[in-house]
Amino acid sequence: MAIARLHGGPLDGQLLPLEETDLDSLIVPYGEGQIVYRRSGDLEHAGNGDGPTEAKFWFVEATDDIGNGSDD
Repeated sequence: MAIARLHGGPLDGQLLPLEETDLDSLIVPYGEGQIVYRRSGDLEHAGNGDGPTEAKFWFVEATDDIGNGSDD
């Protein structure tokens, strides 16, 4: 199994299961919109016995405002 490690944005530090290791971006539902993370770098821990394969994804944009939602 592979994991996506998310950096930046509202899901900073989260780990998500990654079914396909060749993805260049992830579009994740968030509230009523979506957020986009783009892959950066090569896979890590891709060998046998060194943990799950890991890909790093960095926050790019959100389709809606991701603030606190108040009308102030």
